[in-house]
Amino acid sequence: MTRPRTSLLFGTTAGLRNPEMSLSEKLWQINWTLVLLICAIAGTGFAMLYSAADGNMDPWASRQMARFGAGLGFMFAVALVDVRFWYRHAYVIYLAAFALLIAVELIGSTGMGAQRWIDLKVIQLQPSEVMKVALVLALARYFHGVALDDIGRVTFLLVPSALILFPMALVLKQPDLGTGIMLAAVGVTVFFCAGVRIWKFALATALGLAAIPIAWQFLLGYQKQRIATFLNPELDPLGAGYHILQAKIALGSGGLSGKGFLLGTQSHLNFLPEMQTDFVFTMFAEEFGLAGGLTLLGAYALLLAYGFAIGLRSRNQFGRLLAVGLTCNLFFYVFINMAMVMGLVPVVGVPLPLISYGGTAMLTVLGGLGLVMSVYIHRDVRISRHGPGDEM
Repeated sequence: MTRPRTSLLFGTTAGLRNPEMSLSEKLWQINWTLVLLICAIAGTGFAMLYSAADGNMDPWASRQMARFGAGLGFMFAVALVDVRFWYRHAYVIYLAAFALLIAVELIGSTGMGAQRWIDLKVIQLQPSEVMKVALVLALARYFHGVALDDIGRVTFLLVPSALILFPMALVLKQPDLGTGIMLAAVGVTVFFCAGVRIWKFALATALGLAAIPIAWQFLLGYQKQRIATFLNPELDPLGAGYHILQAKIALGSGGLSGKGFLLGTQSHLNFLPEMQTDFVFTMFAEEFGLAGGLTLLGAYALLLAYGFAIGLRSRNQFGRLLAVGLTCNLFFYVFINMAMVMGLVPVVGVPLPLISYGGTAMLTVLGGLGLVMSVYIHRDVRISRHGPGDEM
């Protein structure tokens, strides 16, 4: 068998004439440059968690490395599964994730004032993270089966809108404003990529802005306080504004080249809160400066470029929407987290993917990347609008 040719950006370049591939052929199709990029970003996370513990592997870095190892195996397993399997089971996965969200309301454990987790003993499962991936799967399958002319009809948008709004309502009830916003943003992105007209987004935006005074009444006290703190952090510098003010100090004190690994004062003198999770980027920027921050941002940009390129390369609509939707989900992780610690958006508790400490977020991000790789490996598979049984 002739070995497929490879390229730096896309891995193998040879077309797949036969979509039924053996396991060895699928392994050749894996984009190993992309895998190395993922490992490099995760390795940065291990170093930051090591620094957050004052030069110790425990309690965060060692656990994160174990989770990444398990997640990497999960990513490969997902990637090697035929994309038509994910098409067939998209709704089942969505319903399972939705059932987990309901289970959180019934038996979920509470932490830091929010009921968001299910204790599985081995890991604290956060179903809202799983729903981000499941939602993209369900929307990709729905829009794959809808003709472009039908997408223009409002009645065809009722079902996918419900797919977004029902889990979003459960997530907001936990309460988890950040994840609720991400579900809405990812859903809107898939709508746009599927061909929904711009004027419908403009109308929905206008209605959303008009509903802000009503929505304000349903926000909890601490959520209103976060928004007020975002608008004026100096209003309560030792209370509600403490987190964002210390984050800005850490970002600014890093300068151009940073203070050096393990030498950040804001983090190691315990001024910086939640430095192993939501505010890990501020610790990184303090130790490695603007140059390090831009380098990390460039690594994420390259990862996003891979995802979008893979989506555009797919020869079926399901694969295109799945890869682009999951890549946009990754973008929202990065954008919201970095904008949050810079004071550009309110603090909403969104982790930095592959770097922030956390089990469910790590597994779901790697699972999503596995699905993107599955789209690439099976990029020449044809799926008709009636299902995978009617390929060309």
